[in-house]
Amino acid sequence: MTALIPVPTAVDVPTGRPATVATPEPGDPRLARLALNQATVRPSTLIQAVDGCLRAGLPAIGLWREHVADLGLDRAVDLVHRSGLRVSSYCRGGFLTGHDRAKALDDNRRALDEAAALGAPALVMVLGGLPEGDRDLAGARSRAADAIGELVPYAAERGVRLALEPLHPMFCADRAVLSTLGQALDLAETFPAQTVGVTVDTYHVWWDPEVEAQIARAGHTGRIALFQVCDWVLPLPSDALLGRGMVGDGHIDVRSLLETVTAAGHTGDIEVEIFNADIWAADVDDVIATMARRHVEHVL
Repeated sequence: MTALIPVPTAVDVPTGRPATVATPEPGDPRLARLALNQATVRPSTLIQAVDGCLRAGLPAIGLWREHVADLGLDRAVDLVHRSGLRVSSYCRGGFLTGHDRAKALDDNRRALDEAAALGAPALVMVLGGLPEGDRDLAGARSRAADAIGELVPYAAERGVRLALEPLHPMFCADRAVLSTLGQALDLAETFPAQTVGVTVDTYHVWWDPEVEAQIARAGHTGRIALFQVCDWVLPLPSDALLGRGMVGDGHIDVRSLLETVTAAGHTGDIEVEIFNADIWAADVDDVIATMARRHVEHVL
């Protein structure tokens, strides 16, 4: 009798611990809304990320400008269209709080052109922090709001939604003067809903005692443009930007937040966006397989 060779147990990234659920196979209906944001596999090229999604049976990908630029826009458009993947979002626009308004607007118009060419429904907008040496937070917010107003007609013409993303308050100084979902909605609601919405990112909103009410508000006004997930892991690294983790490795009740956005009417993609040096160092297929397992175990 031939001895049976044991099948190796899948290992989760980046913990190195054995997986506790089986990896969903391509075609599994539980993967129908799962999207890979390219930031999760940041060192990989666009081609590698697309191939990884196809091997795993993921139906959608969130694209980043730097990866598209590396390949070239025309080639990126052709690659994505031939792959059959949905584009869940395009990252990113924004950084509108500086004093060189014309330069920032030109860059965001180029981003909108790229998003339209790629078929992205939304351009994620991280509005920017305080210019160096500047302590005028109200002024920075005002400049960003005015700039969004200038971009709205251009976005509408191209059929791309501006998805304002509030970031955790620890990023207010350098990245985002919008710190809560409520602030983002206050700005978004001054413009048409079909052109300006919000990004709900679990990493940035989970701590907010008003998050459930603000998600309901966003749903009532038709403003939820994108839902992104990851976890809050401790201890935070020296670069706090890299403090995200795989869902299930940290402190966020992602399933509860999904239930809240679903109750608010959002039925779009669930995009995994993780900035984490250990995950970036891992194999692309292992990262995506872990994502898929955590999706069925801790999100759905």
